Amino acid sequence: MATSGSRAKRPASFLRRRAKVGLLRSRNSVWPALQITVCSVGAYAFAQYVLGHEGPLFAATSSIIALGFSRDPRIRKVLEVAAGCTLGIVVGDSLLHLLGVGLWQAAVVIFISVMLARFLDSGSIFTTQLGLQALLVVLLPAPDGGPFTRSLDAVVGGAFALLITMLVPRDPRREPKVSLRELLDELAKVLRETAEAVTRSDSTRAWHALVRARNCQPLVDRLSGTLRSSREVATISPANRRHRGEVERLEKALHHIDLAVRNSRVFSRRLASVINNAALTEEAMENLGALIEDTADGVRILAAALSETEAGSQESYLRRARNELEAVAVSLHPNLLSIKRLEGEGLVLLYRPMIVDLLEATGLDHEDAQSYLPEL
Repeated sequence: MATSGSRAKRPASFLRRRAKVGLLRSRNSVWPALQITVCSVGAYAFAQYVLGHEGPLFAATSSIIALGFSRDPRIRKVLEVAAGCTLGIVVGDSLLHLLGVGLWQAAVVIFISVMLARFLDSGSIFTTQLGLQALLVVLLPAPDGGPFTRSLDAVVGGAFALLITMLVPRDPRREPKVSLRELLDELAKVLRETAEAVTRSDSTRAWHALVRARNCQPLVDRLSGTLRSSREVATISPANRRHRGEVERLEKALHHIDLAVRNSRVFSRRLASVINNAALTEEAMENLGALIEDTADGVRILAAALSETEAGSQESYLRRARNELEAVAVSLHPNLLSIKRLEGEGLVLLYRPMIVDLLEATGLDHEDAQSYLPEL
């Protein structure tokens, strides 16, 4: 039974952990926070002193939304802010003339605006901007220069965000390379756990590998967003345009790695059933387990290759990863693994596409990758 002293320590320990995580997050956000500060204040000052707008809050807020901390592509956010702002003003002004001013009119305007936004686009920023602008048109007096002054302010804020993105140095490869290594390290752990399930004939461990593989999907989804943002930076930033080809290669590698992760889930699920049915002999289990371990080694080398920044070192790692995975591919035949029963043969058939996907992630095309598989 927990003592009162141990119960009292729990909140303090929780607060210390939260403070540690918060300080780390804040330290890593100093540079982006400075960019957001300069961008928002600069956009506000430009709209007020150059364009002569009175209190151009939307110049500052739209720049913060467009720059932000999220991995969404910034050009899309800028367009969503500007289009949502402009369309919201049109909708709000039109309904204002039809319905008049009041609370129930504001409720009708918001509902219609949000529904219209969801019909036109799935972006949350677009929906927020359209609904907010329509509401402000109904509830607040128009600024000097007319209601579309806010729309121009939103464009100014978005333009400043794009300008900061273009001028501030940021290697678009760094974050996706770190995330790709994390994803591949996790896939290697899935494979090692799968190999252990085979050699120990442990179906429970196969299910654990399946759960770990399923947990890879959020990493894949997050990395997809990161790469979209990186491709955008490499496209619009003159200093980073030379990295565009490598970012595109990372996107192509992620596509094949995503397929490999999906295939690992299918394989682990099927493996649990094969183990429960005792469809593999001891020799077959030993051979298949060793093959999966070799695959995990190849995935680890692939992780090192895709996270490498030097072209020469990256190519060296890719060759090593390719050699490891090719050695696995040429052994993927039931006879070579001493697998006799139909259930075991089906297991090998499920493993072959995953190796092809991993070979394609090393840079091989589909035909070359498939050519290493022995004919059945």
